[in-house]
Parts: sequence; C-alpha cells; structure tokens
Amino acid sequence: MTAFPLSPRRRDELAALLADEHRLRAEHPAVADYLDTAPLLAGTGDESADGAFDLGLLHYLTGGAADNPYWEIVRPTVTPGPDSRGRRREANGGDPRGSARLAFAQTVLQSAYAYAVPAPETLDWIVARCQGRRLVELGAGRGYWAAQLSRRGAEVLAFDVEPPGARSNLSFPATSGIPETWHPVGDLTAFAHIDTTDAVLLLCWPPGWDDPMSSEALNHYREAGGDRLVYIGEPRGGRTANESFFATLDAEWVLVEQDPDFVSWWNLADAAQIWRPRE
Repeated sequence: MTAFPLSPRRRDELAALLADEHRLRAEHPAVADYLDTAPLLAGTGDESADGAFDLGLLHYLTGGAADNPYWEIVRPTVTPGPDSRGRRREANGGDPRGSARLAFAQTVLQSAYAYAVPAPETLDWIVARCQGRRLVELGAGRGYWAAQLSRRGAEVLAFDVEPPGARSNLSFPATSGIPETWHPVGDLTAFAHIDTTDAVLLLCWPPGWDDPMSSEALNHYREAGGDRLVYIGEPRGGRTANESFFATLDAEWVLVEQDPDFVSWWNLADAAQIWRPRE
C-alpha cells in the first residue's frame, strides 16, 4: 500500500475534524469508533501503510469525492491471494492472513456500502454481459451496487425487504454521516408491480443461514419467464443464499461464466457469476 494523496485544503479540513472530537463523533460516529479502535488491533506491520489506509477511510467516509468511494478505500489493500485460493484478487493488505485491523475496517465498510467489493472490472463485466437489459436487484441493502452499475449506464431497479431509511435494517443501520441509500431502493410491495420477464435478476449477497429469500426470488423470477441471473455470493454451505437456492441452480440452471477479476475480502469465498436456465 502506498501513501494516500490529499490536497492541502482537504488535509486542513480533516485536521480540523479530527481536532474536534465532539463534532467527529456527532457527524461521523462510525469513523470515530474505527479511529478509536483500529490502533489497538494488529495491522499489516507497516505503520505507514496502515496510516495511509486509515487516512483513505477517513477521507471517503467523511464525504471525500469519488465515483466509487468503497473501491477507492479498498483498492490499496488488493493483492493476489495464495495458491490455495487460486491466486484470486483479494483485499488482504498484502498478507494472505489479513489482519484484525483490516477485519474491523471490513465491517465498517460493509455497513456503509455493501458486503461485496465492487471492483470496476466486475461492474464493467456485469454491464457488458447484460447487453443493455434492465437489472432487477433483490436484497439491495443501501443500493450501492445498483448505484455503481447505474453510473455505467445500466438501468437498475433495486428492492429490499427492509429498505434502509424506510424500515429498520440491522445490516445497514441508520448512521449519521452515511447515506441511507446510494440508489433508490423500493420494498417488496413495489417489486410486486414490476415486470421482470426481460430483466436480469441480480442477487448480491442474499441472506444465508437458510433464509428463503434467495430461493423464493429465483423461483418467482423463473416462473415469470426470466432467463438470466447474476449471483454474487459464496458457494453452497457459505454465508449467502439457502440450500433450496443451490439445489435449484444445480437442477435447473447452468453456469455461463465467472468473473476472473472479482475482488473478495481475504476471509470470504464470494464470487460473481452469470447463470442461465438449462435447455
């Protein structure tokens, strides 16, 4: 990881924010908690690299301008994983074991943005594979992936059973300094009124632990005539989707392609895949 560049004006703004602890905690409590805790946790062993990462997190989570702030924070930590994980691209801070400090940052960033890391290559890959078709995302959370795909010209309709801002969402709680949503996110009542026949279904980290959301969404989509799924999550037995979802994929769907440039956190096994129905 390299030094994080900031303009003199932005450095002054951040210095003033850090000097006023009451203001920092009132306006950006998630950042304040991170900065209090991170120094107590083991990092990369490179203090300058850890400091640069913390500065990037501080900058973007307090309003620093960027098209994809999540990626800008994570990007310096991305290196090839070990042979045992296929040398995949992963956010590990240069150590295949990651670190306690990076793990804490991971939870902060996932709550603020999304569980999966939206690398530009993956976003471009999804848009290209959809070939101009509309995307319908269920389980969109704050709508960060929907926002990023929209920036690339895709039409995305996003929905969640608990749209942040409209309902309490434990995974994406209301937090000062963090947008409730990054893209409009409707509820399931709104979803029931749209036609998904010609749309691509996007499931990005659908809930696991036998929650039926993923399998119900897939079955509803297929019954309506849908024929293309973008799945971003872990494999069977992981933290995402339920057993019925994977059983349906095995029996009725075919894997078309897996994104070779997807970036995963070192401690996760997620991937981005395109599926189509069996002929």
